[in-house]
Amino acid sequence: MNMAVFFFVPVIIFMGLVAPLWLILHYFSKRRSAKGLAEEDRVELDDLLKTADQLTDRIEILERILDVDSPNWRDKEAQGAYRNQEGEQRESSSGRE
Repeated sequence: MNMAVFFFVPVIIFMGLVAPLWLILHYFSKRRSAKGLAEEDRVELDDLLKTADQLTDRIEILERILDVDSPNWRDKEAQGAYRNQEGEQRESSSGRE
């Protein structure tokens, strides 16, 4: 009987307090997300998208400049990344021994 009480009390507490609160908060958040973005959030998102577009344009311009000034820069970058991977692999394999 003691084991039944030990199991029964936490279940009652969970069903009486935690589960209703969980359901209320769940449906509150669903209703809130169904409303969509607030006007402030929409403005901020538009600003972030503009900034991302500007940064993309800058990267493309810098790549074009590098293509003219140093045509092999992409090859050097790829070789550096490959060497970096090899170094990481060597470090991880030596750490296992």
